[in-house]
Amino acid sequence: MSDFVHYVDPEKSDLEAHAKVADVTAVDVDHSNADEVARVRDIQQQNRIVRSMRHAEEWLDRKMGIELQGIDRIPEEEKRPPHLINIFLLWWSLNVHVGVVPLGLLGPIFGLTLGQSVGASFLGICLGAMCTAYTGTLGPKLGLRAIATSRYSFGWWGAKLCSVLNVVVGGGFAVVNYVVVGQVLSAVSDYTMSITVGIVIIAVISYIISIFGFRLIHTFEKYSWIGTFILFCVLIAQAAPNIDPNAPGFVTGIGYAGAFLSILAINFSNASGWCSISSDYYCNYPAKTPAWKIFALSFFGVVIPTTFSVTIGAAIGVPVFLTEYAPYADAYTQHSLGGLIYEIYHPVGWSKFCLIILTFSVLGNNIAINYSSGLSLQLLGYYFHAVPRFIWSLLVAVVIAVLAIAGQEHLETIVNNFVSLLGYWTVSFTIILLIEDKFFRRHDGYVLTAWNQPENLPPGIAAVFALLCGYLGGGVPGMSQTWYIGPIALLFGPYGGDVGVYMSGAITLLVYPIARTIEKKYFGR
Repeated sequence: MSDFVHYVDPEKSDLEAHAKVADVTAVDVDHSNADEVARVRDIQQQNRIVRSMRHAEEWLDRKMGIELQGIDRIPEEEKRPPHLINIFLLWWSLNVHVGVVPLGLLGPIFGLTLGQSVGASFLGICLGAMCTAYTGTLGPKLGLRAIATSRYSFGWWGAKLCSVLNVVVGGGFAVVNYVVVGQVLSAVSDYTMSITVGIVIIAVISYIISIFGFRLIHTFEKYSWIGTFILFCVLIAQAAPNIDPNAPGFVTGIGYAGAFLSILAINFSNASGWCSISSDYYCNYPAKTPAWKIFALSFFGVVIPTTFSVTIGAAIGVPVFLTEYAPYADAYTQHSLGGLIYEIYHPVGWSKFCLIILTFSVLGNNIAINYSSGLSLQLLGYYFHAVPRFIWSLLVAVVIAVLAIAGQEHLETIVNNFVSLLGYWTVSFTIILLIEDKFFRRHDGYVLTAWNQPENLPPGIAAVFALLCGYLGGGVPGMSQTWYIGPIALLFGPYGGDVGVYMSGAITLLVYPIARTIEKKYFGR
């Protein structure tokens, strides 16, 4: 049987699709996954510590049914897809939670009106969601996790860089979630409990649930957003009498342009930040699943709930930063977001109840981050793969908790600086995968057995070069951070306007096709 297999095209007939799926499965089971598993098992047998970890994982699976499936490609006959609507509902749990609300606050903080804040945010969310939705379509086609898919453009070694960046991206989101939850739990205790204790509590709960894997995550994410959605509606209703939707902003002219561009970039980065993990949750769907369905469900699944949560944040930010309503402004100044939410809900007993429920709203987001980060670390190489995912997820959870504890007094700075930085990487990552899939592999397809064979993958020089060109040539001169404002960003007012995302994307779009053409001509793969 030939080692070459083209991915399944959903536009083909069902008969042809089934024939190709069968071919993919046979090749994959006989060669690719078998070789990967054999190497990993050999490492586990030779190393006593790793062997003990593997035995612990198997014991946990027998006792509690945790997921043993790691980064290996999922053949068609082993796929166990949840209902397609889960794709849409998954994103509601990942984006309807208190950790997204700080993104909305940034609009009024930057001096934008409510309408301007929501407009800039919505545009950024839509553009970012397109990145997440597109990369998600590769999961069913190839049966691979997101970073494993990137090996077909970044190569064996370049994909390791993607793995590290993916963990950093997820960790940044989780730090924000942990800090917000710490603030919320502190408010529930009338500020007698430190934020640090709250961070530790949510870190432990998030990790425990994440180790159960794909099936539990899909089930949990399907329903966990509902209570939060209701409480957010109550929150805005109770805050409404003190929100003036027509309150004027305090930036004009070129300063307004800079603030608008920065809010757009931050929300783009947030919505596109999932592009390097979305197919982790889609690779169990059949290869014949129409790509347009995956894209549409993902796009609207990201846009609608994220816009909802960000709008809540922008609305409650108006009385704090624009009209300076004293009770809200004082609560935020003294106790940050947790104190503000505590002040808005009333009476006190009801407020504490709502805060406790909202504490668990971030679980859906944190669980997905822990799960995908563990998979990304396994993709660093055979020795990393030999260490069970639940160990890597534990390490990630501990590091995130430590960072959250260290940065708990600087939430606004973390959200503003870190989240916008993500876009410089996610936009280039998406464009590289898009060009590779739609142009360079349009006719050649994918050799699916090559996903874990370095000698049969592209060298990755073109992809890494394009990524670095995008970041250094576009991101650095166009970024607007508290610690650095690039020369091009400075053109948009004294505080700058973040245009690094757009410049990174444009440069990557220009560089990658040229570099990849040269790479294929020289190396032949």
